[in-house]
Amino acid sequence: MLESAHFAAAATPAAPRGRGSFPFPISIFPDALPGFIRPGRAVRDLAGLPASLGRMGSLEIRLAVTKKDIRRAQKLRWRVFFERGNAIPDRKSLLRRRDICPFDRSCDHLFIVDHDALNRFGAKKPRVVGVYRLLRQDVAEKSNGFYSATEFDIAPLLQRHAGKRFLELGRSCVLPEYRSKRTLELLWRGIWTYVRHHRIDVLMGCASFDGIDIQRHSASLSFLQRNAGADAEWRAFPLSGRAAAPDSTPVEAVDMRRALSSLPPLIKGYLRLGAKFGDGAVVDRQFGTTDVFVVMPVTQIDPRYIEYFTMPDAPLQAAA
Repeated sequence: MLESAHFAAAATPAAPRGRGSFPFPISIFPDALPGFIRPGRAVRDLAGLPASLGRMGSLEIRLAVTKKDIRRAQKLRWRVFFERGNAIPDRKSLLRRRDICPFDRSCDHLFIVDHDALNRFGAKKPRVVGVYRLLRQDVAEKSNGFYSATEFDIAPLLQRHAGKRFLELGRSCVLPEYRSKRTLELLWRGIWTYVRHHRIDVLMGCASFDGIDIQRHSASLSFLQRNAGADAEWRAFPLSGRAAAPDSTPVEAVDMRRALSSLPPLIKGYLRLGAKFGDGAVVDRQFGTTDVFVVMPVTQIDPRYIEYFTMPDAPLQAAA
């Protein structure tokens, strides 16, 4: 569930094996964790959430509190999207060597730190290895709106569900050497803690296919529409003039098994969780991707995953 694809994890959430089956030692809201962020002026009000949301071994998941935190997230996104990917930077991002986006100011930023990472001299130096960006509806309405609205017409969707709280997920990436089941599950533990705390009703965003040749993805897009297309009440369409339509391929001509296997890992993961997809796709030329709209009402998420990603003993206090 991302803006412009960009979740480059090679793993998807594994099928839960039952209560208490999480395969890694994890602590949520630990009393003490190794320091990572140097003291600085806080720029984020976390509304009752602690900055540290949990830990697995040397990996800790945190919420950005200071400007320095956000810069670290932007630097990681630069390395993944621009240095190792095909994204084309604007002048400001190029000069600062960071993925700078105007929506960053409105978002909360999740990031994973490896406390056992080593610098080039072999000494331990904590390192940001994964990030995710979270934008709540109440915040979006007071600022620039949702990023998804730059590609898809989501206004009717929001109007149809005026009493629900939406959360947009986006700008997610993980360093190649950390693309593992453990990293992805830690990210989702953090997201789910955030969702519960803010009493979120619906997750949404853009997920992507690599490349702007939409014909290459026609079978996969047909698969999504046939097997996971959103119902009318949850559907969203590309903005006028943004829709990128592949050549018409009869559904019966699509090899569904092959189309499923060719889906990006993130989209496969969302399918497992119960996500649905809007109509059509949009080409994002800056990031070199083909984007689809994803929507996931919390009530429709597979209950096994809700139990799996929830720590019932966490001292969580829901936001008003």
